[in-house]
Amino acid sequence: MDMSSNHQDEKAAKADREQLAAVRIAVDEVDEQIVSLIGRRERLIRIAGTLKADSAEVRAPGRVERVIEHVRATAEQKDIDVDLVEKTYRAMIDAFITLELEVYKASS
Repeated sequence: MDMSSNHQDEKAAKADREQLAAVRIAVDEVDEQIVSLIGRRERLIRIAGTLKADSAEVRAPGRVERVIEHVRATAEQKDIDVDLVEKTYRAMIDAFITLELEVYKASS
């Protein structure tokens, strides 16, 4: 390997590191927005948990599937990986159902 090739490799590696650093900053910014939205969803779920008639209504598997259908359709319209969105939402919904059950039990 000659000196100019080595220098070009170092420049490319430095450019890659700088680009990765910029991507990480952007991901952190997106994460902050997502956390804010999760907080908003949490507040709404806490309200919903006080309004449900029983724990079956909290679990609401039919509602879960309607939410999944909706977010998959939204992802498809926006050209986002629908399977990734579904997996993310299923994990999030599971966590929110646990929270809502706690809220429901505390308010019953």
